[in-house]
Amino acid sequence: MGIKLVIFDLDGTLINSIGGLSAACNAALETNGFPTHSDADYCQMVGNGIGKLVERAMPEHMRTEENIHNIKNEFLQFYTNNISLNTSPYSGVTQLLSDLERLGVILAVASNKFHSGTVELVKTFFGDNLFIAVSGNIEGTPLKPHPQIVEDIITKSGVLKSEVLYVGDSDVDIETARNAGVTSVGVSWGLRGREELIAAKADVIIDYAHQLLDYVKES
Repeated sequence: MGIKLVIFDLDGTLINSIGGLSAACNAALETNGFPTHSDADYCQMVGNGIGKLVERAMPEHMRTEENIHNIKNEFLQFYTNNISLNTSPYSGVTQLLSDLERLGVILAVASNKFHSGTVELVKTFFGDNLFIAVSGNIEGTPLKPHPQIVEDIITKSGVLKSEVLYVGDSDVDIETARNAGVTSVGVSWGLRGREELIAAKADVIIDYAHQLLDYVKES
């Protein structure tokens, strides 16, 4: 096989967490007297870290530094205490990961979700021995589409960039792969859908988890 390392985005790729994210953000907004949003609305707000999610969810004229800070803190408190609320792996994902591992493919996660939440969710749904690295955002480090998080994982794995796939559901993920110089795989089952992946010029687009296994086998 030509593919030796597959790096996955988390939210919208491995797990459907939009219900949990919206519950946490709505709780924080409601506490501060701001209007709330539907799950469908939040699908267009996520992907660039908590700070940007909170900012997008707030009324534009109320997006002061203090308000964003307060909402973000309340979001984190609620979400941390209810980390797996309304969250589950997408269909076929658990089997896909198991099959890739059996093939000897190295697996990793690179997410813009805060690091401790990323680690906790991966451990909850997939255990703590499946991935060579589980990397979320740490305060002060660049968010995707900056390639650092992906490049650090590649360095740790010791493989060539030509042997790497980066798998995600959004234009941010496709741009991340492009910036890192690796092949991008867009998953249409996530939060953004096929049209965004086409517009972002993903190298490969798949509709079902098993198609990724087939692609790796054929590489």
